Amino acid sequence: MYRTLIVCFAVLGVIILGGTIYGAFFHAAPTGDTPDSHVSVFQEGGQGQTFTGLGRMRVSTADPQPGTVIIFVSFAYFPQDRAFSEELALRVGDLREIIRDYIGSFPATELQRQNEDVIRAELLRRFNAILRLGQIETLFFSDFMIIG
Repeated sequence: MYRTLIVCFAVLGVIILGGTIYGAFFHAAPTGDTPDSHVSVFQEGGQGQTFTGLGRMRVSTADPQPGTVIIFVSFAYFPQDRAFSEELALRVGDLREIIRDYIGSFPATELQRQNEDVIRAELLRRFNAILRLGQIETLFFSDFMIIG
């Protein structure tokens, strides 16, 4: 029993050592301009890039029986500005909360009557109010559907 355990540990050690050597010498290092390589929120486009890290959101309306708003917000930014790119990556949760709070404060009927440009301008104002290292110039809605 003792010999079997020692053999298992030896085999495990060889596998770990082999994997480490393979990873160090034969595996290409990841490249990219994103501040956090685990956050894949950037897509190429136009002059800068488009920040899509807020994702598609489902927000409940302020009705007694809440409806749902499906919204996808994106905006242009310049990834060469590393400080601002890092701030955006760190503020994703705050930006999503701003959308949730603002959109969720309206009943579905009022959202349907509002001009999309007014909603976009207010979200832009609120986003820029919390950002310190740069400003967003324009917001885009890929999706803006009111259900219920």
